[in-house]
Amino acid sequence: MTENSHVSGSYWLQTAPGPDRPALAEDLDVDVAVIGAGVAGLSTAWELARAGRTVALLEAGRVAAGVTGHTTAKLTALHTLIYDKLRHTRGPEGARLYARSQSEAIERAAEIADELGVDCDWERRSAYTYACDAGRIDELRAEAEAAREAGLPASFVTETGLPFPVAGAVKVTGQAQFHPRKYLLALAEDLVVRGAHVHEHTTVIGLEEGEPCRLTTDTGARVSARDVVVATHYPVFDRALLFTRLSPRRELVVAGTIDAERDPDGMFITPDEGTRSVRTAPAEDGRRLLVVTGEHFTPGTGDTRARFQHLADWAAEHFPDVTLTHSWATQDNDPTDTVPLVGPLHPGARHTYVATGFGGWGLSGGMMAGRLLTAQITGEECAWSGLYDPRRLRSTVREAPAFLKHQAQVARHFVGDRLRPGGPVEGIERGEGAVVRVDGERLAVHRDEAGHLHALSPRCTHLGCLVAFNAAERAWECPCHGSRFDTDGKVVQGPATRPLEQRDI
Repeated sequence: MTENSHVSGSYWLQTAPGPDRPALAEDLDVDVAVIGAGVAGLSTAWELARAGRTVALLEAGRVAAGVTGHTTAKLTALHTLIYDKLRHTRGPEGARLYARSQSEAIERAAEIADELGVDCDWERRSAYTYACDAGRIDELRAEAEAAREAGLPASFVTETGLPFPVAGAVKVTGQAQFHPRKYLLALAEDLVVRGAHVHEHTTVIGLEEGEPCRLTTDTGARVSARDVVVATHYPVFDRALLFTRLSPRRELVVAGTIDAERDPDGMFITPDEGTRSVRTAPAEDGRRLLVVTGEHFTPGTGDTRARFQHLADWAAEHFPDVTLTHSWATQDNDPTDTVPLVGPLHPGARHTYVATGFGGWGLSGGMMAGRLLTAQITGEECAWSGLYDPRRLRSTVREAPAFLKHQAQVARHFVGDRLRPGGPVEGIERGEGAVVRVDGERLAVHRDEAGHLHALSPRCTHLGCLVAFNAAERAWECPCHGSRFDTDGKVVQGPATRPLEQRDI
């Protein structure tokens, strides 16, 4: 990668493009409508269809092509350093329920892949949380003990398959990695076989709760459903103000081939160095694909191109024989109290549900959400419903520091970004963008490769924060709640549902 490299695209999307699915063209009446066709939405829709419910799955973009299509694709219950924290904040039983729910989700995926005969590059691997700093050994030992008490096959080790020494690591055996698109596209295909309605390029713009609930879409078609699941990564309908408990972060990925004998044989993550995550996958030429993730940052902040270069340099330094072929970016939402929010949409909800806040572990979390929401909708018992309930109040005091930190960051952007003077339009290079003042008015201006200027309102249509330009991905991003827009103002990622307004320049 060079200083001027742009995101080349997700390896998962390029190697499993998938069929086009039609936009919703006529009104529907179903048992359940699921909004969002990522791993959480697809898993929920599939489990409900298998339980005999009629289902409509509505996706604003392409099936499994959003955050899910840009994942690292690890399936593990070892979520960096979570269990020692959980046993203190949720008690030993809460930690056990978390471990059990995530582990059962992984085994459920294995069962489904086998049932559907999906060739999704499924591989069992051990998962490691490691540190190179000897000062973190006590923290790692505590995490290994907590994970073991929670029921995971966990241990503290000092040797791994990584090509560099570590001070220590938490190791959990029997985890998995796979090709997420191949797996999820098979779920979508089976959904259609089961009679479900699967529609792409259909943005849900209105939700009326009731019996039944009613959805309106940008295609003009309407959907009536007894139950509705909002699985849009960041809730596009947020009647419980969940955005105050979710902190969005952007993260980058580089990938390339290495010789098979250099495979570190595991899935690795460290909280150090802005987080570094490493795994491999089968490559077509008999080599292995090395996938490295890291460089966590708030959307709309910093030089993304420099961050990509930093991550590529790290990969080349630690895996000298890697030939980088792909780079892409993704986005996650961290809940302020660590645990995802899965269950009723708001305290008064009777037929609306949400799945969000997976904190970087959306594959096992999304599969867990599918089973949990199906149990709630079909009236079954689920042991961990209370743990993930978005209405939970017991954790309010515990999450206060993270909650206040997130709100302070949002306020800093909401107020501080408006105080910046903004540079001249003439200073915007080709392929770049900036928020500038023109005749006293703030504009989000992008200069395309041909030299033409395109102006938009810089106010995010979610709650009005000012967007910033991500030159590496050619997108406008909101630093407050993570909404993303293309250079024409079209919504790329929510919670915003309306485009940035066009402006003349």
